[in-house]
Amino acid sequence: MERNIKCKPNNLCMIIFMLCLSVRFVEYFLIETDKTAIGENVLHKVVGIILLALVLKKINLTWGDIGFQKKGFVSSILKGLLLGGVCFAISYGLELAILALQGSSAHLEIYISSFSLTGSQIKNTDFVFFLLCVLFNVINVWMEEGVFRGLFIKTLSKTKPFMQANFIAAFLFGIWHMVMPIRSYVNGEMSFAAMILMGIGYMILAGIMGIKWGLLTRITGNIWIGLGDHLFNNTVATNMLHVVSLKSADELQIVRIMAAQIISFAFVMVVYYCRKRNANR
Repeated sequence: MERNIKCKPNNLCMIIFMLCLSVRFVEYFLIETDKTAIGENVLHKVVGIILLALVLKKINLTWGDIGFQKKGFVSSILKGLLLGGVCFAISYGLELAILALQGSSAHLEIYISSFSLTGSQIKNTDFVFFLLCVLFNVINVWMEEGVFRGLFIKTLSKTKPFMQANFIAAFLFGIWHMVMPIRSYVNGEMSFAAMILMGIGYMILAGIMGIKWGLLTRITGNIWIGLGDHLFNNTVATNMLHVVSLKSADELQIVRIMAAQIISFAFVMVVYYCRKRNANR
């Protein structure tokens, strides 16, 4: 059953986005939870989930209405993990090949690190760190997929074509990730010019991922495959499985992530337009 959304979709999305972004800035710049024993900026994601739950209740929508259906969620998440696994297998191979061509011997190592635009040097191998990594990233992707692909696309699609709604949600998702290069600049870890270049690149990367996960939501009618792919990106490819060379670890991490996301983006786009064409016949 369709339910009425009393607040204008654009206004609703911008209010929620600005509230979540404000809490994100507070945690990244003031609380800095990732520099504590927790090792991850997860508090603003918890706040985001709580805010999302309150908004859904206020506008008379359920979690199922924004893509969190119970039916088939396990198989869908596994499909998302498989999509991420295949695409990142290719990108890891590409990264190792590039390093080999540069004359740098490299190998894979499994350990937990916090994501850093400038590289992470801390290696945690205790089981508890792997457990916390998965837990925190489940919270992470639940909030981001629920807000950006679930609520935003659902509400914006009330007054806009799907692709337009998807692009707006992806654009906001790109801005959402600008916090990291800004903090790196403020902390003196990169120059202003590097922040601008990294910020633009990061917005493009996050935007590509956002569009892809929005398309997956449209194709499947639920949020689970995109969530599974998102979870693989954040846990395995970013925090668990590392490429270590004689010089450093993960020096080409951005290349690895970008390559995998472009490959999976192209695949999802082909599937989306093939299904759309078949539906129009």
